[in-house]
Amino acid sequence: MRVFVVTPPEPVVSLDEAKAHLRVRHGAEDDLIKAYVAAATGHIDGPEGWLGRAIGMQTLEVREDVFRDCMRLPFPPIVDIVSVKHLDAAAAEVTILPSEYEVRGLLIGSAFGKRWPSVLAQPESVRIQYRAGYDTLPPAIRAAILLMTGDLYANRETTAAGTSTASIPMSTTVENLLQPFRVFA
Repeated sequence: MRVFVVTPPEPVVSLDEAKAHLRVRHGAEDDLIKAYVAAATGHIDGPEGWLGRAIGMQTLEVREDVFRDCMRLPFPPIVDIVSVKHLDAAAAEVTILPSEYEVRGLLIGSAFGKRWPSVLAQPESVRIQYRAGYDTLPPAIRAAILLMTGDLYANRETTAAGTSTASIPMSTTVENLLQPFRVFA
């Protein structure tokens, strides 16, 4: 199974929120602050993120070789299904009607009394697009992004020079805030 981001999320923390957190009142570093917010968010969000979940509203596509009885949709929270498609024996793309499948939590399967169709025996013949993410970002995730942004803003290098060179760790508070939301595959 592979997962692709079809429509990326909008920023979940605004520039104004980040500047207020950083106590920055000028606009000279707006681009830098936006980049730090994007880096902090990207570190935890979506298919490449540490959390194993979608935090910003986004459209994802799962690609499978075949239909399985129940297929897991990774990166919750799942909002809705955009489309379920497959390649038939003639390699033509076929859209499956919503009445033919059901979503059960993080699983999608054929509807009661229905069966998945046969698919062309080739990689990624099954493609399921769905929307995932939070309408309202949990406060702990928002706080973690702001803390990571603050760490990046205050520590612009990966080491601190002094009498001895020391690595700058990311905050354990960030990990503690995020841990309850982490999904393990």
